[in-house]
Amino acid sequence: MRKCLLLAAACCCTLSAFALDPLGAYRTLPPQGCVDKDVTSDELSLEDLIQVGLCTNPALAAEYMGVKASEAGLGAARAEYLPSVTLTGRGNIAGEKAEGHGYSQSEPYSGKAEASWLLFDFGGRGARVGGTRAYLNAARFTYNASLQELVLSIQTAYLRLLAAQESLTSAKASLDSYKQSYTEAQKRYKLGMVSLSDKLQAQTRYEEALLSVVRAENAVKQYGGNLAVLLNLRPDTDVKLAKPVFDEKFIQIETDDVKELMKEALAVRPEIQAQQSSQEAQKANLRVARTRMLPSLSATASASYNDNWKYSRPYTSDNSAGLMLTWPLFSGFSNMYAAQQASYAYQQAQNQTQNLTRQVENEVWHAYQNYKTALRSYEISQTVLASAQENHRVAFRYYEVGKGDILNLLSAVAQLADARQNKITAFYDLLLSKANLYRSIGK
Repeated sequence: MRKCLLLAAACCCTLSAFALDPLGAYRTLPPQGCVDKDVTSDELSLEDLIQVGLCTNPALAAEYMGVKASEAGLGAARAEYLPSVTLTGRGNIAGEKAEGHGYSQSEPYSGKAEASWLLFDFGGRGARVGGTRAYLNAARFTYNASLQELVLSIQTAYLRLLAAQESLTSAKASLDSYKQSYTEAQKRYKLGMVSLSDKLQAQTRYEEALLSVVRAENAVKQYGGNLAVLLNLRPDTDVKLAKPVFDEKFIQIETDDVKELMKEALAVRPEIQAQQSSQEAQKANLRVARTRMLPSLSATASASYNDNWKYSRPYTSDNSAGLMLTWPLFSGFSNMYAAQQASYAYQQAQNQTQNLTRQVENEVWHAYQNYKTALRSYEISQTVLASAQENHRVAFRYYEVGKGDILNLLSAVAQLADARQNKITAFYDLLLSKANLYRSIGK
């Protein structure tokens, strides 16, 4: 009975290991603070959208599971510092019949316990743990990079949807202007003040404006679908956006020194940190490969018990304890080549780190220049819009009193429509360029 209880206790300990973290490997937490809103009916701000995306996006969840798997690997590596204990038991029925004798049957059973503990291996065990920890850090930084990429994707989809909605409003305003011109041309044609050509040209521009509205409506649907998918929703889900209040903080950046921005990117970009962690892992692998050619010392102990309860034969038991030295003197040069392979992999990782450093600096440089260009373009677009509005007002008044022709009026309407759309495009391009600049820095 006591043996049965010991066996049950061992099984319970084995099962509980799946729910425990005795070696403190698990540290990364899933996204916190998921918003409690109905994403299909409530208005969502950019912060709400980002939080929903982080909590529901399946691609990011897959990255998180990869991190947890790496943490479990670290726990397995740390277990090398602990002794290992193995219990084995056997019970069987054996029978034999010799010539001139009757059939005999025995039912023996046996049990054995073995323990081993690695005491010293010239740092190989520590290198393996260090390498596993470096790979874990790389996985964590890669997860952070994916998180930042998802935030940028949501922000980009959000801004593009807002831009599409404003473009639709602008297209409808341009449609109203063309309709006004068309109505005025119709009235003047009926009075015999202008030719049929004026009416037809105004009608053509009006119908082209109708087509622009249809295209703008399609853009709103397309960008709305892209945003919904990022939130792990069906693309036909109508996501309602809370209209933001844009002020200077949406346009300006914290510092205008591009050298400082590049320096900051090299310090905080998760891709750089992930590559540096991978380099450290390759360095640890090199130490592991070198220690495989060196001896290791372990403590061992074992105890066994054998009995045949049916015939009450005397039982036997034995036990032992000692030290075991293992030294791989020759392994067909495999250990030598493994060390050389690890050395080359480490040098490769070093070169990859240098290459990624230049790539990140280049990304920051281009993103910064794009931001400065977008800022200047937005400033110019405001001046152009003011001029186009005044030009349209004057052209319509001249045509209304018979001092201007339809071509000048339609040209003024087209310029106003372009200026209005260019300002919308320039404004949201500025916000997108700022978002891309911050992503290139690692924020």
